[in-house]
Amino acid sequence: MTHRFPVKEIALQSGLSTATVDRVLNNRAHVSPQTRRRVQDAIEELSRQEGQLAARGRRVFLDVLVEAPTRFSREIQRASEAVLSEFKPIALRPRFRIFETLSPQDCALELERIARRGSQGVCLKARDTDLVRTAINTLTDRGIPVVTVFTDNPGSGRLAYAGLNNIRAGETAAYLMHKWLPADAATVLTTLSQHSFQGEEHRYEGFSKQMRALRPSVQLLDASGGGGHNPATGKEVTGQVFNQKRIDGVYSMGGGNRAILAALEDIGLLPTAFIAHDLDEDNLELLAQNKLSVVLYHDLKCDMRAAFRQCLAFHRLAEAPSQLESDIQIVTPMNLPADYA
Repeated sequence: MTHRFPVKEIALQSGLSTATVDRVLNNRAHVSPQTRRRVQDAIEELSRQEGQLAARGRRVFLDVLVEAPTRFSREIQRASEAVLSEFKPIALRPRFRIFETLSPQDCALELERIARRGSQGVCLKARDTDLVRTAINTLTDRGIPVVTVFTDNPGSGRLAYAGLNNIRAGETAAYLMHKWLPADAATVLTTLSQHSFQGEEHRYEGFSKQMRALRPSVQLLDASGGGGHNPATGKEVTGQVFNQKRIDGVYSMGGGNRAILAALEDIGLLPTAFIAHDLDEDNLELLAQNKLSVVLYHDLKCDMRAAFRQCLAFHRLAEAPSQLESDIQIVTPMNLPADYA
């Protein structure tokens, strides 16, 4: 592999031993494709974080473990790296482990590996299950703070949650949906990527409660479980709507919106309102095409800045952030944030 970084730095970034990194770099045998990928990812991360290598302050390694579709995890990584220079003179070095799908068993194994090799903090986006909560507790017992981001694991020993107030986001979506739906509206389609993502569950909780209050006659039709991935989400939606005569609105809490729209169009169903979350590349294009009514947005840089600062505060290297929950922004094609315009 072509690179300009010392083996020791690649090892620190990848979480692998220097001997393993040396075997990969010299293309020796008995190295798994996954290990080669980790070394390549580490080199790419070092290239983007090169300014942190030159920093003279204390180095702090934080692990960012995420289960999310690539379109969203890419935004998390960009947001994380965009705020690193704000922590100088500390040389903050995030190490990313990103998965499109990560079972609770595999997530627990990843967290156990982090615990064994050591870390100064973990920023975690994962499903809220007993296995994951137990693994979080193992880290905290070893003095490694865990900050959950975007979705929470509240029954664990995690240090804090940084991200959107998801119940309020769901309530906001219900208010907008109520205003846009026709008087005779009958059905609203709701989709979550996974019910075990506590953040999306809270969005649904806020939405369903407010919809019952505002529009008690409207049925909520659930088509969740596609993981936010377009093919699987499309299959879930098709299975739920194939015999429906009308879908008046859509509240998509977990993504896969291209597939949701395609499935509805195939059956000839055109919702009056479509409310989505996050300004990933799919939603930006759909918003520009007027296929989404609005996107509920929160600044990922603010979330990752707060998560990093909370980890540093645990080690008394910074003050704790004054605010951990993000403000909800209602985005249309007319008011895109500067980073996306």
